[in-house]
Amino acid sequence: MDDAIRTYAELQQHMRDALREQHPEWVDPDGDSPICQSYERRFAELLALFAESGTRSAQTLNGS
Repeated sequence: MDDAIRTYAELQQHMRDALREQHPEWVDPDGDSPICQSYERRFAELLALFAESGTRSAQTLNGS
């Protein structure tokens, strides 16, 4: 069985499932989880910063 995560959506779902499994107390009775949503937003922000930083680094290396 291949458990590789290939897309951002798969990674996001994996993180969501793991957080809910490890911290069931974060999940409201209606299934909502503001804490998990906060983690997801922060992760997306960090990925965007990383991607932006990587783009700048590549431009510097290419002399742009």
